[in-house]
Amino acid sequence: MKTRYLAKFTFRFLIPFSSCFSANAQLTQTLRGHVVDKESKFPLAGATVQIIATGKGILSDTTGTFRLTGVPLGRHTVKVSLLGYKDMLLNDILIDAGREKILDIELDEDIRQLATVTVAAQRTGEARNEMAVVSARQFSVDETNRYAGSRGEPARMASNFAGVQGADDARNDIVIRGNSPQGVLWRVDGINIPNPNHFAIAGTSGGPVSIINNRYLANSDFFTGAFPAEFGNTVAGVFDLKLRNGNNERHEKMIQFGFLGTEAMAEGPLSKKSKSSYLATYRYANLWLFNKLGIDIGTQAVPAYQDGFFRVNFPQKDGGNLSLWALGGTSTVNILISQQEVNDRNIFGNNDRDQYYTSRMGVAGLTYTKPLNRNTFWKATLAVSGNAQIANHNYLFLEKDKRGNPLVQNSRYVIDSLRPILDYRFSEVKYSLSTFLTHKLSNRSTVKAGMNTDLYHFRAFDSVRTFTDINATTFGPWRTRWNTNTGFALVQPYVSYRNQLTENLSLTVGLNALWFTLNRYSLSPVEPRIGVSWALPNRQKLSLAAGLHSQIQPVYSYFYGADLNSQSASGQLANRTMGLTKSWHYVASYQRLIGRNIRLLIEGYFQRLFAIPVEQGRSSFSMVNTGAAFSRILPGPLVNTGTGRNYGVELTVERFFSNHYYFLLTGSLFDAQYKGSDGILRNTDFNGRYAFNALVAREITFRRSSLTLGFKFTTTGGRWYGPVDEQASRLNQEIVYQSEGRNTAQFAPYRRFDLKVDYKLNRKTQNNKGLTHTISVDFVNVLGVQNILSLSYAPQPDGTVVKKEYQLGFLPVFLYRIDF
Repeated sequence: MKTRYLAKFTFRFLIPFSSCFSANAQLTQTLRGHVVDKESKFPLAGATVQIIATGKGILSDTTGTFRLTGVPLGRHTVKVSLLGYKDMLLNDILIDAGREKILDIELDEDIRQLATVTVAAQRTGEARNEMAVVSARQFSVDETNRYAGSRGEPARMASNFAGVQGADDARNDIVIRGNSPQGVLWRVDGINIPNPNHFAIAGTSGGPVSIINNRYLANSDFFTGAFPAEFGNTVAGVFDLKLRNGNNERHEKMIQFGFLGTEAMAEGPLSKKSKSSYLATYRYANLWLFNKLGIDIGTQAVPAYQDGFFRVNFPQKDGGNLSLWALGGTSTVNILISQQEVNDRNIFGNNDRDQYYTSRMGVAGLTYTKPLNRNTFWKATLAVSGNAQIANHNYLFLEKDKRGNPLVQNSRYVIDSLRPILDYRFSEVKYSLSTFLTHKLSNRSTVKAGMNTDLYHFRAFDSVRTFTDINATTFGPWRTRWNTNTGFALVQPYVSYRNQLTENLSLTVGLNALWFTLNRYSLSPVEPRIGVSWALPNRQKLSLAAGLHSQIQPVYSYFYGADLNSQSASGQLANRTMGLTKSWHYVASYQRLIGRNIRLLIEGYFQRLFAIPVEQGRSSFSMVNTGAAFSRILPGPLVNTGTGRNYGVELTVERFFSNHYYFLLTGSLFDAQYKGSDGILRNTDFNGRYAFNALVAREITFRRSSLTLGFKFTTTGGRWYGPVDEQASRLNQEIVYQSEGRNTAQFAPYRRFDLKVDYKLNRKTQNNKGLTHTISVDFVNVLGVQNILSLSYAPQPDGTVVKKEYQLGFLPVFLYRIDF
């Protein structure tokens, strides 16, 4: 209720305030950009860029640059055409008063070379990567903002796509076709980066809040299977993120205030003569406001984080381009159970200790690109990246009454003492080189070859002490589980070849290799990839693809020992010789465009996973079930003998944004099972068996403003679990399941309704500069549905240790932004 009144007050206050700006001047904006060949990136002169609604157009110059002034505000369709190339339609191009619209347009060469060509409309979802055949989708910044519940994050946005679902509400991990989120690869400007999330845990790919800010992203690609040959070290999915340059003609700024932080952005020219530019962002957040308003975020602790980004771009006189960029963030949360009230909720850690946690992540890169000639393009990026996690835990001993029950005063437990039980510090620094060369052999065929090389420096220290009796006040000795300082390398060469065999039939083949120098078992010398696409009549397309993919294990898992101070077997690094997890992907895809704006897509897939690390002896443990929690795994001696299989069918019905509304309907039926070292076929933790999303939004436009109402409904099958081993749980002070009964029970289905309201107002100041005000409220889980998250370790005086934890309830996310 408090949030509703706050939003109402904000609307009433800001809209009249904005009327102090001039409302009489005609509101227009500039649309400009570059046109290049899609594969060679060579500038294309003489391309016609035309706004369909107004008929206004212009030709690109010798550098491929075009500029259209006086473009009316609102959404437009832009047509780009050039003799010898397929025409392109760019739909849903949004023009605002506060920011110029800059387009980077890539045209496909037409193999027919006719004087007139047919229009090949580019719709939302067509991947930028020319080697992608199936299970690939392009997404834009507008999409990350548009979808209800996405909070402007790429991962939460992608959870709306077919075959993809979120792991839980408190984190943005995504489950792709039943695979562990651990198998998702993040790539920025060609560099494979560490987990780009705040409060990240070692061995995961997600977190509660993304460090990535969509404000500096260009259109990017998301892959869910049968990846092109350039992608290695992943078996689940890929985010291939592209960075945009700052405006090189005029200075633009943005300020945003919201529940998830305060941020600012600035961009503009460094030199108008050389066309160099800068772009920088910074965000700081302290989530105390949620607690003040009584909004449940899963803990009474106050998480704090900050992140930033910069990119400076220097076009070269010889047609090359040099960019220096960096992004990173740091986050801290102290969950102090000793200072909380008895009934306070905490889903992010154990309820028997105070926990201090800090995580950091950063990457900096230098990127050089150059079209060597009309048919050849070269790109190279040098980068250094790093991440660190630091944690300390102090165990809580409580004062008790004569009956042995904890004493409570003023709704808080009375603390007897706090004793340290955990100290860990993990850090990883990586030096990377990514380079590739693309060459057009003809207008029908293209070859792309490259290499990704990473040099790691890994440090890890961890020590813990435990006790076996819940009522004990003494601990055993400290056990060191990690203590290493070492280096190794990951080398991945690849080559891809694409041939447009006929006007309607194309073939893509490729090879990837992966060598992880840590041990001799982590080598995959040949990973074949193949894809075929056949364009059918009536705007239909049939595609088939297959490939072998492999992935290293979480780096920290190689260096675990139960007790490194011991002279027994528990003092050995039992996992040092683990090999690669491998997976064969097979995908069949059918697509049809219905009318001008509706796309139907059906994909079926089968994945055969093998060489999965499982425990020695008879056990149900498998690495396929890890990677989606706020805790690390404590892997016993592991061997690569586990197997798994995922198969399913996916349906997408999508209406692209047109005539002020869109909808997206996605559904998946799937099965994901595995075998541990006990040889029993079980459900994976993520085998929900079905997932369904329905999104719809309507934009209501006024003379200089617009109101957008968006709705989303999601339902998926519940997570799997099994009976708890209470004795082992007490020993490890966390939930441990009985191995033989693992994943034999399922939580209730997950359901969530989201609502999003956006109001945008365009104005001009007295000096004739444009401004755009945006007010947005994202009502996540607006009906407050209680969805079970997990079972947690919560020892009670009566001896029980198991407690049901529920996911986040109603969560309103408010922001106000001004672009000028």
